[in-house]
Amino acid sequence: MIRHLLPVLLPALLLSACAEPRFFEQDNPQRLSDWNLFRDDGARLIPREQTLVFTPANPLFTDYAGKLRTMWLPAGEQARMQDGELEFPAGSILSKTFYYPTGADGVLLESANHENELDRQQHRMIETRLLVRREDGWHAMAYVWNGEQSEAFLRVAGASASVSLQRPSGIEDFVYFVPNENQCAGCHVTVHPDGPLHPLGAVPEQLAAAVLNQNENPDMGHPSQLRAMQERGWLEATSPQPAAASWEDTHAELDTRAQAYLNIHCGHCHNPDGAADTSALVLDGNHRNPVEFGVCKTPVAAGGGAGDLLYNIYPGAPERSILLYRMESSEPDEMMPELGRSLVHEDGVALLREWISAMDGDCPEPVRAFGNR
Repeated sequence: MIRHLLPVLLPALLLSACAEPRFFEQDNPQRLSDWNLFRDDGARLIPREQTLVFTPANPLFTDYAGKLRTMWLPAGEQARMQDGELEFPAGSILSKTFYYPTGADGVLLESANHENELDRQQHRMIETRLLVRREDGWHAMAYVWNGEQSEAFLRVAGASASVSLQRPSGIEDFVYFVPNENQCAGCHVTVHPDGPLHPLGAVPEQLAAAVLNQNENPDMGHPSQLRAMQERGWLEATSPQPAAASWEDTHAELDTRAQAYLNIHCGHCHNPDGAADTSALVLDGNHRNPVEFGVCKTPVAAGGGAGDLLYNIYPGAPERSILLYRMESSEPDEMMPELGRSLVHEDGVALLREWISAMDGDCPEPVRAFGNR
């Protein structure tokens, strides 16, 4: 048995002797372990000490999966703040491992936490996505974990996995989709169509608000992760950065929470330069008036995805609002966001339903064509 496993375990064992993560300027290794971002003791996947485990203020929803995120900058290199943007040096690597806690009989559970390490007896890892900063910009790639959970392999064309998930209402079977390279660009390119890729979570406003994981440095309390980068020598001390509100913060105003949710889940496409710019729907927080984020706004070209509804947001009437209709759908030609999920995010839907219900006002009756009575 041990001899049979040697071809699988030997690369990881050899790399474990080299503590520093590895950067590849040109080639994309076929095995995740070649990057040496994690230490593996045979039972757990543990981020190396040279990496920073982080959590943005507003994690994206991905079918109730948990996410273990790491950041690494090469020794002697620094990121810099420029015009409110965080510029990472070449050689930087961001990783995000998607996983589910395991229950009885192999059924997977929703993840409410973001772990600092993953025990294979208690978690099933699905994929690990990397954003690698090379000289010519960021490159995205997805590694899919094998059934033995011993290694993840590069899948340029994407992949899928059958998942049985324990939900409050019972077992829900669905297909979890791993994105291909073009789909990664669909979210990480916010200036359409030829803009560069860039991170969505490792940005100043998300890192300024998020707290350190407890095992990072318990004696420090809860400083921002920008400060954690400064203490590692990864970032020069800068003036305090405005922190993003969290949509999960129940102490924040309802409008603030709703806008934070739309910003992180929809703003990468629905911005003046994004892939959905023709919709004239601005959901990245840069709207100038309520119509731009959908209030009493008719869709430009939603087709069947509008559900025969007339307005993106109808104040006081979530059931008459296209935005909520598309969030509640899991049909490929209707659902929004159109990438990154197979299931409906019930907490997000509940938040947006409450937000629209609390809006005052009314929308005018649509103008009908002459003779159409």
